[in-house]
Amino acid sequence: MSISHIGTIARLELTQRLRSVSWYVLLGVFAVVLLGITGLAFAVYSWGDDVGAGVYSIVVNIVLLLVVLVSPTLSGNAINGDRDAATLAAIQVTAASTGDIMIGKLVAAIATGGAFLVVALPFLAFSLLGGGADGWVLVVSLLILAAEIIVVAAIGVGLSGLLARPLFSVATTYLVVATLVIGTLIVFALGGMAVRGEATSYNRPHDATGDVDCENWEVTTTYDVPRFDLVWWVLAANPFVVLADATPTKFSPDGYPVDLFGQIKFGVRSAQLSPLEQRWDECDENGGYRTPEEVLGSTVPSWFVGLGVQIVIAGGLFAGAWSRTRTPARRLPPGTRIA
Repeated sequence: MSISHIGTIARLELTQRLRSVSWYVLLGVFAVVLLGITGLAFAVYSWGDDVGAGVYSIVVNIVLLLVVLVSPTLSGNAINGDRDAATLAAIQVTAASTGDIMIGKLVAAIATGGAFLVVALPFLAFSLLGGGADGWVLVVSLLILAAEIIVVAAIGVGLSGLLARPLFSVATTYLVVATLVIGTLIVFALGGMAVRGEATSYNRPHDATGDVDCENWEVTTTYDVPRFDLVWWVLAANPFVVLADATPTKFSPDGYPVDLFGQIKFGVRSAQLSPLEQRWDECDENGGYRTPEEVLGSTVPSWFVGLGVQIVIAGGLFAGAWSRTRTPARRLPPGTRIA
């Protein structure tokens, strides 16, 4: 492979797809959306001492949302779109290898996703004025966001090489991304409610004088509960869960997360806890209640598993497209246009 050839392919791809006014209109709309979201985020977190951390976390999640919504459109026809326009064969007969073409298309798709991050940089910098943002949170969250942009781009480019028709490859890219974003939530919700168990509630008994017996427990009631603790792992592959679970959490003095990353992480980690045994301890000044910081400390992270699953999916599709684009092609899908 040649860096020069990859750069040329990427530049051609960006020139062909992003030269139109529509691209700048899209980025402008994105900036307007971010402006409104940033203003609302400052209002939401104005009650706390770490306003900047909360606003920053919301802006990063909005950038990820726009990436998963828009990138499939721009990357899902990267290869079959050129094949449909009879320009792919012209590139394949040049000195550019199949690897140069594939990597160049991927770089261009990543650049289009990264453009949303570039537009968001002023808003991220503005959020830091609110104070409370941690350096590690900034570094880790941006690295994970960049990894998610690469994964979505690789899925789109991979499917555009595997499927002959641009319309179907774009639709399939949306379907795969939607499966990761929405499908994991649906499977988690339905799976948890489908598998039920009998929970037991315990309280401290009282003696004849009405004092609490702190040495014993008694069963007060039993009832059926959903078992989300058996299906929590489904959420590990969700891009927003990966982003929140990987980002370090900053807590308030009373043990609550100060930003959206920590709040999402607390919700997912809480699902790991078994609901089968509920205890209210009158001998404990907190009633046995555990703060979010204590819950996060007693549960396990899953972001690296989820990101690994995403990389396997994206890498498999990209490798398949690489093989399908290699020349000379032994076999082409019916109706494929060569030149």
